[in-house]
Amino acid sequence: MTVTPPDPGYLQRLETLVNIDSGSRHLAGLSAVTGLLAGWCEQAGMTTTRHPVDVAGDPHGDVLVARIRGTGTGRILLAGHLDTVFPPGEAARRPFAIRGDRAYGPGVADDRGGLLAGLAAVQALQRDRRHTFAEIVYVATPDEEIGSPASRALLAELAGACDVALCLECARENGDLVNARKGMTDIQITLYGRAAHAGIEPHRGANAALAAARLTVALQRLNNTGRDVTVNVGVLRAGERPNVIADRADMLVDVRASDDDTFRRTLRQIEDLARARYVEGVSASVAFIAPTPPWHGTDAALLDAARAAGAATGVPVSFTGTGGCADANLIAGAGIPVLDGLGPVGGDDHSTDEWIDLDSVRPRIALLAELIATVPTGRSADSPSRAGLHGHPVR
Repeated sequence: MTVTPPDPGYLQRLETLVNIDSGSRHLAGLSAVTGLLAGWCEQAGMTTTRHPVDVAGDPHGDVLVARIRGTGTGRILLAGHLDTVFPPGEAARRPFAIRGDRAYGPGVADDRGGLLAGLAAVQALQRDRRHTFAEIVYVATPDEEIGSPASRALLAELAGACDVALCLECARENGDLVNARKGMTDIQITLYGRAAHAGIEPHRGANAALAAARLTVALQRLNNTGRDVTVNVGVLRAGERPNVIADRADMLVDVRASDDDTFRRTLRQIEDLARARYVEGVSASVAFIAPTPPWHGTDAALLDAARAAGAATGVPVSFTGTGGCADANLIAGAGIPVLDGLGPVGGDDHSTDEWIDLDSVRPRIALLAELIATVPTGRSADSPSRAGLHGHPVR
């Protein structure tokens, strides 16, 4: 089958975004990407607002919200994110590149390709005069890769004003859409010991490094409990010099689970393990960073609508759950139907091999546009939004 390549404008915009560093908390890069995307949304006839967000006064960037009115029913949230996981300088080290039928570069799949697909779908609906929605609310957050600690309140408000959410993370490598995600949190564990000379009087010390090693073993064993849980001690730092008993160790742990009870139970279990005494004289503090609950899946009507949109556009539609967490988890918490993976097909997220399938871009934009136009919502263009947000910036 011959597949029409992506629109040159899409590729130019994709290259521009990929070649700008905008890792979480990289405010200059995030501002540049937000400004570009806002301008493109305005060119598409959308009204835009930028909402600065912070955590306890620490700025995390702006949430971009773009809106366009239709004449039909239902308010539809399109959600993606502006940030990547990569440090400053990554875009210069490996800029946007096309090799064969794939595009490569930092954030090309997560989530540059999806953000632009969402905008392209809105433009397609405008071009075809398919205004079957009451309103499309397009949101791009600056902190999704760190759990959206600054954006989550605004996301909840926006979701509460809409009837359905279509999230713009890329489709899985086999083309599957995403209809469930594990819950996750990072856990910061700090172990406090007592320093001493390692050769002269080690008995006077309390070795935080040894306690951290024993705790790491205990935490990793949680992966073998038969439950759908993953626990990963991803960062472990201890001590300053080899001839000094380490008086401090810092651990950062990633925890994921598929259901609420298991998620809560595992977090309690980890806290109990962290506070256990592995070395006499070593104590611990435990902090949960931006815990995000599991998203168990969407309702049958939305899945049926996606299948119908696939049939109408010639795109096979199937669904899967994933261990990756995203803003879809938070949006689902507002109680509206959610479907994710509606960007182009992509893979190897968070790695130097990250890619999107260029042959999938046009078909996936068509699928998304068709789903926006036909998704059942049951509201009219004039009915009030749930949270009273229509036409007003969210504070």
